[in-house]
Amino acid sequence: MKRTGFWGLCAGTAVLAAAALPAAAADPVQPGSGFYLGGNWGYGFGNATATLTDQGGGSSGGTNLAGGMIGGLQAGYDYYLPSRLLLGFEVDASFNSYMDLAQVMSYRTTGTGGADEQLEYLATARARLGYGMGSWTPFVTGGFAWASTRMSRTDFTTGFEDATSGRLRAGYVVGAGVDHALDKNWSARLEYLYTNPGTSTFQFNSGARYDSQYDMHRIRAGLSYRFGQSGDSKDEPADDTGPGSYKIHGQTTFIYQGYPAFGAPYDGPQSLPSNGQARETWTMSLFLGVRLWQGGEFYFNPELLQGFGVANTTGAAGYPNGEAQKSNFPYPRFNPSRVFLRQEFGLGGATEKIDDDYGQLAGTKDVSRITLQVGKFAVHDVFDTNDYAGDPRLDFLNWSLWAAGAFDYAADKVGLTYGVTAELNQADWAVRAGYFLLPNMSNGNVMDWSLGNRGEYVAEAELRFKPFGKQGTLKGGIFLNSGFAGSYNDAVALAASTGTDINDAIVATRQTRSKYGYYFNLQQEITDDIGVFGRWSWNDGQTEIMAFTDIDASLSLGTQIKGTSWGRPDDRVGVAGGLNMLSQAHINFFAAGGLGPLVGDGQLPHYAPEKVIETYYAVQLWKGFVASADYQLIVAPAYNADRGPAHVFSGRLRASF
Repeated sequence: MKRTGFWGLCAGTAVLAAAALPAAAADPVQPGSGFYLGGNWGYGFGNATATLTDQGGGSSGGTNLAGGMIGGLQAGYDYYLPSRLLLGFEVDASFNSYMDLAQVMSYRTTGTGGADEQLEYLATARARLGYGMGSWTPFVTGGFAWASTRMSRTDFTTGFEDATSGRLRAGYVVGAGVDHALDKNWSARLEYLYTNPGTSTFQFNSGARYDSQYDMHRIRAGLSYRFGQSGDSKDEPADDTGPGSYKIHGQTTFIYQGYPAFGAPYDGPQSLPSNGQARETWTMSLFLGVRLWQGGEFYFNPELLQGFGVANTTGAAGYPNGEAQKSNFPYPRFNPSRVFLRQEFGLGGATEKIDDDYGQLAGTKDVSRITLQVGKFAVHDVFDTNDYAGDPRLDFLNWSLWAAGAFDYAADKVGLTYGVTAELNQADWAVRAGYFLLPNMSNGNVMDWSLGNRGEYVAEAELRFKPFGKQGTLKGGIFLNSGFAGSYNDAVALAASTGTDINDAIVATRQTRSKYGYYFNLQQEITDDIGVFGRWSWNDGQTEIMAFTDIDASLSLGTQIKGTSWGRPDDRVGVAGGLNMLSQAHINFFAAGGLGPLVGDGQLPHYAPEKVIETYYAVQLWKGFVASADYQLIVAPAYNADRGPAHVFSGRLRASF
């Protein structure tokens, strides 16, 4: 999976460069002086030399290769002299990928224990010297580098873990690269940086010592937005201007969420802690779309993800924060979330204008068309979409409201997978189908590449209608998961007959098994300012949930209202309710102490359907900046009638362009 992500980064860089060339050849743009802000992505690698010396004098040392995907942010100021000589200064921060153990730089073991050093972030402050050659500016750079690392050691005898918070280490960085002006405001970059973060010696409380030194190489591409650069409209990418035209979007979303204490006789291993808790999540992303040829488009979506869900993203099947990942990140982690190709074939006849949006380039297209898509993206980008409840960055936060709760759609721990889809669109209906990779085990982060033998198959039909002139849409979908999964009934039987722990028993029953289900998804405009939606979903509930959440049947209903009547037409109010249920086999598994991807109190003495009510108000403070207040009531969280209800409050800030 790491290799696939790396080649996706290479593809994104190559397509970005190709997009710039036609514009450069037609009318070179010379960048001007000023401040800039942007993002970068690429690959980091190098040698890690480390030695662990235990308290008794035994030691283990050596050099290993370390590497993986990286991403981050940069900000700086460029000053171009009349001679086109560039004098600049830049600061940046880089973060490792979201993959398990990607942050581990080195690991050593002795006879008494094992220790490692993990990278939290790597930052630099650098001078830049270059020369402007039309739209191209080659440069050299160098300066000060520092890194925050975390040390940890596990004693093999006692099992005690000795860990530190972030520790700073300092060194230097040098490199070179080239900037290319895409237009008056946007520039692309390709650069190489060598970083030596200095040597470090750390002594654990046990007396063991860890010495380390690193040689780090980074090759990365990036995009920057230059402030204060004025230009004619011809300098801006226009709609449907042919091969090489592009569009860049960006967004950042911050959510602070918490709940007060509630009544509960006990807390289990995956319960919402009854004493109350508050946590935050944050994301930042770019979304680049490039038109390659007639009907061909490429999309790239690098993101930084940071934060924790309450209870480490466990405790409720209808989990209250759709931005909370199943992996918790104390520092930002990089993810090339979407890297895909789309090809459309027009079939003639009537046309329609498509507006520019995330994952969609503006243009005029045949209404009757076939669309193929292949690469890395979210199943939910194509299937089970809903205008009123489909994006936790904009509307409802609860997992069982913005998605069909019982649709166990293929995904890793941050919600993405690899797949291929095909769609036939007509004026009043559409049909689409897809095949996607499942994780190699329940709630896993590595995808199963047994193509054809295992994976997810999805099909959806969409019907569009206009009762009383108001737009409505009904979608019906079916899915089949063929995955390496355990059986709830078999696990309960094995645990009862042998005394095996139920969670070990479910692992022992894993083999290639099928899970199937369906969903219905309705949205209907009532007036120009009021819309309603509803979903019903079901799966057979006999085998492990592979990727989404612990729900076997789910019903949700809700409404979204624009603020026109009170003079705030860009504001939104949402109110919705959901009911989540389990199969009897799934109930028996949790009653025996089973743990699912999100829920498991260690027992289930009194099962009850989980009930969710959510309401939010989203106010547009100015264009592209929205603040939301959100309240959720969760009754019988994790299907446990003895616990709760939980009152969850959230504040959300989102900025986008």
